[in-house]
Amino acid sequence: MNDVKNVTVGKPRVTGAIFRAPLGTAVPTDAKSTLSEAYKGLGYVSDDGVSNENSANSETTKAWGGKVVLETQTEKPDRYKFTLIEATNTEVLKMVYGNNNVTGDLDTGIVIKANEEEQEESVLIIDMVLRGGILKRIVIPDGKVTEVGEVTYNDSDPVGYETTVSCMPDDAGNTHYEYIVKPDGSAVVGGTEGTGGRESDGGETDGTDGNNEPTGDGTDTGETGDSTDPYGDGTGIEGDGA
Repeated sequence: MNDVKNVTVGKPRVTGAIFRAPLGTAVPTDAKSTLSEAYKGLGYVSDDGVSNENSANSETTKAWGGKVVLETQTEKPDRYKFTLIEATNTEVLKMVYGNNNVTGDLDTGIVIKANEEEQEESVLIIDMVLRGGILKRIVIPDGKVTEVGEVTYNDSDPVGYETTVSCMPDDAGNTHYEYIVKPDGSAVVGGTEGTGGRESDGGETDGTDGNNEPTGDGTDTGETGDSTDPYGDGTGIEGDGA
């Protein structure tokens, strides 16, 4: 039966949308659990969001006369594309240029080296909130940056790195995993409880308070914007403002 409640959009969680960790880091197997300190946030993503290409390519064999007699799958690439717009975030720069090619920080000075060094593979997590506060998490156990778009500098548009990540198969032969679940009160996102966001982002294991929850009552204020809790269920999404 058709159900309008199953029609949804995807918005980033207030604790962040995309996280990266070294290859081999333990991966979550649900949409709620707290990410370890190994996962570093990649900051704001452009309003184009995240796109996924995961379609099989096939080769057609025809018999004499033109009738198709065989369809053979030749490949099934799994790629994610997004534009990172925190251009002075060192974690973003390491993602784009490679860990070994970015040193320093804004206080001491950032140094970036552009060269032909091959990109490292890493673990990537994409966290989002769907309609009704439903949580969705995409886990890429082995991802590699295989393309970075043209970087434009002007006085009107944010500097962004259009990044394509190719997903490699893990030991089970899977290129990515998706986890979707309803919030249950113990999985409030936005740094209010340990099961909803990284403790480094303000999440507390006892749900007392967090960077995004000044009252300590499990209510997430989100960021300043037009809507911090549009679903009325305590599940925050990324605010539209700064």
